[in-house]
Amino acid sequence: MQLRNIAIIAHVDHGKTTLVDCLLQQAGAFRENQRVAERVMDSNDLERERGITILAKATSVVWKDTRINIVDTPGHADFGGEVERILNMVDGAIVLVDAAEGPMPQTKFVVGKALKIGLKPIVAINKVDKHDARPNEVIDEVFDLFAALDATDEQLDFPILYGSAKQGWMADSPEPPAEGQGSMQPLFELVQKHVAPPQVEQGPFRLLGTILEANPYLGRIITGRVTSGSIKPNQAIKVLSRDGTLIEQGRVSKLLAFRGIDRTAVDHAEAGDIIAIAGLEKGTVADTFCAPEVEIPLLAQPIDPPTVSMTFRVNDSPLAGTEGDKVTSRVIRDRLLKEAEGSVALKIEETEDRDSFVVSGRGELQLAILIETMRREGFELGVSRPRVVLQRDETSNQLLEPIEEVVIDVDEEHAGVVVQKLSERRADMIEMRPSGGNRQRLVFHAPTRGLIGYQGELLTDTRGTAVMNRLFHGYAPYKGELPGRRNGVLIANEAGEAVAYALWNLEDRGPMMIEPGWKVYQGMIVGEHTRENDLEVNVLKGKKLTNIRTTSKDEAVRLTPPIRMTLEKALAWIDDDELVEVTPESIRLRKALLDPHERKRAERAREAGAVA
Repeated sequence: MQLRNIAIIAHVDHGKTTLVDCLLQQAGAFRENQRVAERVMDSNDLERERGITILAKATSVVWKDTRINIVDTPGHADFGGEVERILNMVDGAIVLVDAAEGPMPQTKFVVGKALKIGLKPIVAINKVDKHDARPNEVIDEVFDLFAALDATDEQLDFPILYGSAKQGWMADSPEPPAEGQGSMQPLFELVQKHVAPPQVEQGPFRLLGTILEANPYLGRIITGRVTSGSIKPNQAIKVLSRDGTLIEQGRVSKLLAFRGIDRTAVDHAEAGDIIAIAGLEKGTVADTFCAPEVEIPLLAQPIDPPTVSMTFRVNDSPLAGTEGDKVTSRVIRDRLLKEAEGSVALKIEETEDRDSFVVSGRGELQLAILIETMRREGFELGVSRPRVVLQRDETSNQLLEPIEEVVIDVDEEHAGVVVQKLSERRADMIEMRPSGGNRQRLVFHAPTRGLIGYQGELLTDTRGTAVMNRLFHGYAPYKGELPGRRNGVLIANEAGEAVAYALWNLEDRGPMMIEPGWKVYQGMIVGEHTRENDLEVNVLKGKKLTNIRTTSKDEAVRLTPPIRMTLEKALAWIDDDELVEVTPESIRLRKALLDPHERKRAERAREAGAVA
C-alpha cells in the first residue's frame, strides 16, 4: 500500500480539528451507526472545554489504495514545542487559512518551521461560506507570507483549494457546490498527487521519538516515523540520546499503528510508516530508537528556548491539605519531571530550599494548562507571577529580553486606546491597516513582560471586541522598568469564615474577591483596594446585636457580586510579592509572607536596598 504523511497546520480556531473529523468521516473510518463526538481528535477534557488543540495527535485514513497518515497540530504558539517535533514525521503540510481572517501569527510560526525543513505546502482556504469571506485577498496574503519566510520557488508554486470543513467540501474554486454534491475528494486526490511518498533510507531500524505518552497498561508509548529498516514485536532495540550516548536497551513489547481514530496492534512496520512503540522505560522525545548495531543518532530539530518562567512551590497556607491529596514536594517534583519528559518546550529547575521549583515554558497559557491539569489530578500548589527569562549577550554583556509580535484586530473607535496602552508597555508599532468591516489590524513588537496581564485589560478597553494574537519574535535589549498594577490589595487580618455584614461595610474600600461563608486566613487577599497601598481588613466582624426592638426590621445585607478570578486572570493580576494558591476546589490569592510583621521587615529591606 502507498503511504503519504501529512500535517495539518493552522492558527487557533481556523478549523483544523473539524477538517480532520471530515476526512475521517468521508474516508469511511467510522461505522455507519457509530456515535462519534464532534472534534473527535480533541480527546482530553481541557481541549474540549477551551476548544483548542493542546497536544499533537496522529490518525490515519485509507483513500483508494493509499494510506494517509494525518497529524493534527496545536494552533497556539505556546504549544509550539509540539509542532516543531511532529514536522519531522511528515512529508507535506496542509496550511489551513480562514477565508475572512487570513494568515495569522501562529500560521506564520508553524509555516516558517515547515518551509525551513523543505515541506511542500498545500494551501486550503477554509470557511469560504462566511459572509465576510475574502478568499482572493487571503491567497495574496498567504503568498506574501511565504515569500517573507524565504520559501523556494517550488514552495511558492503551491496548489490551492477552497472549501468549508464544517459543510464537508473542498473544491478548486470558492463557489459552493450544489446541495449534496460536494466532498473532500479534491483534497484527497491533491494529497496523493502533490505530497511525496516518505523518503526511505537504507540500513537497520531507526526511529526518532516524537510524541510521548503514558499508558496505565503498556507503560511509556513513543510515537514516531520509521526512518529506515523494519520492526516487529519482541525485537531487541536500543535508545541513543541526541549526542549519541546509550540511554537503555530493551525489547518492543507492543507495536501499534494508527487506523482511523483507534490504535491497533500490528505484527510488522516498514520504513516510512508512523507507529507507536511500547516496552521501553527511559527513551523519550528527540531520542533515536534503533537496532543494536546503530551507533549514530538521527538529527533532531533544535527547540526554541523557553521565554516565561514561574515558581511552583509547596502550598504552605493554613488551609493546605484540606482539599487536595497531593501536597508534598516529592510528589510535585515527580509530576513536573514526568511532564518535562513529554514536553520538550518545558524546563524544570530545582531551587536551594527544595520546596519550590522553577518551571519555564513558552508562555503563560502553556504553564496555566499544566497547573490546571495538576489541580484536576488532586495537587495543591502555590504559584508565583510569571517572569520572563532574560539572557545576556556574550559579546557586549548587554541584558536581553524576549520580544513578541502582537497582532490585534479591533474596531476603529477603540484603536486609539490600544495604541496608548501598548506604548505605555514599551511596545513599538510596526503596522496599522484597515482589515474590513470598520476594523483595524494593529501590529506591534512588544516585550513579553509588558504583555503579562494585558489580555483582560484589552477586553475591558475595547468592550470585548478585540482579538489579540502573539508570537515569539526574538531577543532585544532590555527596555527598562514597566508600570505595574496601580491598586493595592485588601488583606484579611484573621482566620475564620467571612461574614456578609463585614463585607458590606468594606465595599467602599474596593471590590471583593470572596463571598460570605468562605474560609479566610491571615495574609489572604480578599479584595482590591481603591488606593495604591495594601490595607489589612477584618472580614469576620459581625453586627453588634442589642436587646432593643425597633419597628423597622433590619434590612437584609445586599452585596455587590465579587470579582471572579480564573486561573489565567489570577496569574496575570498578582504582584511579585503575592502567590496564587491552587487546589482542586479553589483558587485563592495570598501574600507570599502571611505574617504582617514579616511583610513590613521585607518591605523595609527592599527600600533600604533600593536606596543603597
